[in-house]
Parts: sequence; C-alpha cells; structure tokens
Amino acid sequence: MAVWQYILLFSTALVGGGAALVGDQRLRKFLPTLLSFSGAYLLGIAALELIPDVFGQGAASAGPWLLLGFFIQLLLEGFSQGVEHGHVHAHRGQGMGFAVGIMFGLGVHALLEGLPLGAGETHAGGHHFHDEHLLYGIAMHKLPAAFALGLLLRGSGYSRAFVWTCLGIFGSLSPIGVGLGQVLSIDPEWRLRILALVVGSFLHISTTILFEADGSHRHGISVTKFLIIIAGMGVAYLTVH
Repeated sequence: MAVWQYILLFSTALVGGGAALVGDQRLRKFLPTLLSFSGAYLLGIAALELIPDVFGQGAASAGPWLLLGFFIQLLLEGFSQGVEHGHVHAHRGQGMGFAVGIMFGLGVHALLEGLPLGAGETHAGGHHFHDEHLLYGIAMHKLPAAFALGLLLRGSGYSRAFVWTCLGIFGSLSPIGVGLGQVLSIDPEWRLRILALVVGSFLHISTTILFEADGSHRHGISVTKFLIIIAGMGVAYLTVH
C-alpha cells in the first residue's frame, strides 16, 4: 500500500478519539449521525463489492467463514463493550483490566481487517479496486469507534495520556495487520477466507448500528436517520460503480 493509506488507517483513530477528548459532550451529539452513515456505507460496500468478490472468486467454504466472522465479532464485543457501534457505558473507578479487555476486543478486529489488504498485494502485484473499498470501509468505521473509545475511557476516569496511548495502539493495529499480510505471504485461498471473516464482522457491526439507529427502545426510524442511511449506501454505490 502507499504511505498515505497507512497514514489514513492510523490517523482516523487519532482524529476520532481526539475529537472525543477535545470536544467531549459538545461533539457527542454527532456520534449517532456518523455511526448511521458509516454503518450504511459498510453494509453497502459489503453487499455491492466485498461479498460478490469473495464468492465470485470461488473460495472454498466462503459461507461458513463469513458466518464465523459474524460470530467472532459477536464474541469480541463481550470484551470491547460494543464500542464498535457507539456504545459508551462509562463507569468510574475501573481498573486496568477494563481497558485491557476493551483494547483486546477492538485490537483483534483491527488486526484481522488489515490482513487481506496486505495479502492482496503479495499475490496481485498491487491492490485491486475492491481493496480501496475495504480500506475506506475500515477508515470509515474507525472514526466513530475511536470517538466512542475516547469517550468511554475518559469517562471511566483514565488519564488523557493513557487514552491517547490506547488510541495510538488502536490506530496502529490495522496497518500492522497489512504488514503481516505482506510478510506472511498468505495464499489466495486463505486470503479470501480471511476477507470473508472480515466481511462477516462488517455485517455484524453495520447491521447492529442500523438496528440501533434511533435507540433500542423505538420501533422505527426517524426521517433524518433514514436519509443519512440512504446517503451512506448511495456513496457506497457511487464509489463501487
């Protein structure tokens, strides 16, 4: 990947988390809007580009790998507290184990999603067009996730220095995943399986965001959120075609 793409993967975590630290409650009201747009974009690129790519290239047992990615993400959220889709349940007086659990859940996902980007370059002599969509999808959902992470850790009483350190680790793990994908020389069949795994996690994150678009206690969706979701899917459609 180009240097600017590594920078994009790293900086989105710092920008999103930094906004939480600087703006705090003043910017928190924008989190649902950003989540709805990013969730719709993720779902759009998954349906329009990533899923057809995985199944179109004839990956053996792609379906079970996609489902495995969905359920792995479900398990990881037991550690991450649902930060990936904007949950912020801050509790003062939490010990180091609370932050470590959150970072483990976020970190495993971030590392995995970088692997197919690096593996694609190893075997294709450069990244495919769909890899750009995967790259933008990762960056898109890292922004609100990092924002929620910053709010959660700061609201739980951790120091700013500690929160910035966690944001730096979170931001670095996807680029590290890209590097691992290049170094390990993952064969094309396994790359597609890992991509299916990542797509499964995207489906879990995006659908959870959209189901919770107007809160878990409302059956329906506001006109504003509906238009935001349409816009996110529309951007996905325009970038794919």
